[in-house]
Amino acid sequence: MKIYGLIGNPLGHSFSQKYFTEKFSRENITGCEYQNFEIRDLQKEIYSLKNNPLISGLNVTIPYKSEIIPFLDSTSDVCKEINACNCIKISNGKWLGFNTDVAGFRQTFIEHLKHHHNKALVLGTGGSSKAVGYVLKDLGIDFLFVSRKGDDSSAVINYESLSYQLMQEFTIVINTTPLGMFPNVNAYPQIPYEYITRKHYFFDLIYNPARTLFLSKAEAMGAVVENGEKMLAIQAEESWKIWS
Repeated sequence: MKIYGLIGNPLGHSFSQKYFTEKFSRENITGCEYQNFEIRDLQKEIYSLKNNPLISGLNVTIPYKSEIIPFLDSTSDVCKEINACNCIKISNGKWLGFNTDVAGFRQTFIEHLKHHHNKALVLGTGGSSKAVGYVLKDLGIDFLFVSRKGDDSSAVINYESLSYQLMQEFTIVINTTPLGMFPNVNAYPQIPYEYITRKHYFFDLIYNPARTLFLSKAEAMGAVVENGEKMLAIQAEESWKIWS
């Protein structure tokens, strides 16, 4: 038996276990199962996973995409650059870190990209935001991170800085925070939605629910919107390629 799974906290929102269980059944992949490992304290609980010889691969989600790095034996070049890992291959007892967020986001994001989408606001500064920033940089799209606390030294502004002028200039808005994720579906990033136009492109990495308030509010103003469901599927398939 080979065990694959997901590390994170909380995991009630995740479709990964369902996705892989259905994949194993649909594709007649035997001797494999996918489990959720909801971890409250990474430092204390990671070793029970490391000592389990049946575990062959893991996905990593919030809030551990960066925190997991010190526990890995090696990492891909992308992981090194963005300091975030969301896929671990376990081979001969070694934990090897990869990042499939980059491929998943890029392939989904470019579907709706127009010529006037040349500047982006990235909401959040966690592990997923680093993968998003990596893709935007590669595509030649200027971007700023937005957080509750700004930091002039690292191109991070706070939510209070989102003026009318800034919102007109930055026509891409990407949510990498968990705000609005099931079960807290009434939460949403505090941005000035009244300044949204039809030229805006809103992307939410959240896929549960399919329409967060963040996306619903933007769509009501005429913006193009996309959620993280396609990104999840691409990430999952990229993970399986790495594991198998």
